[in-house]
Amino acid sequence: MDSMKCPKCGSEYAYQDGALWTCPECAHEWSETEATPEGAAQDDAVIDANGNPLANGDTVTLIKDLKVKGSSSTVKSGAKVKNIRLVADAVDGHNISCKIDGVGAIYLKSEFVRKA
Repeated sequence: MDSMKCPKCGSEYAYQDGALWTCPECAHEWSETEATPEGAAQDDAVIDANGNPLANGDTVTLIKDLKVKGSSSTVKSGAKVKNIRLVADAVDGHNISCKIDGVGAIYLKSEFVRKA
């Protein structure tokens, strides 16, 4: 790898100094293994209640009874939700968009589901 961006400020002018990389703009130093793209992807990854990573199209199971806002109905624990979509700009922690039979389209928090 002949060029690397600074993981702190994103500068493209980072240079290798021995075993470390150095950013001339913010003076951040890091090792090559710290700045792998896999580590960055894991920071943004959506995980379920058990710590398993979730992806678009997964099937999940609710682990808690959830009241539907604006309605008197409740989605029971154990309900399976197929073909979820992850939301990039989560509102109040609701980072899963899905459709539930009998309820319709809703948003869920990943902390209340587990991967099926």
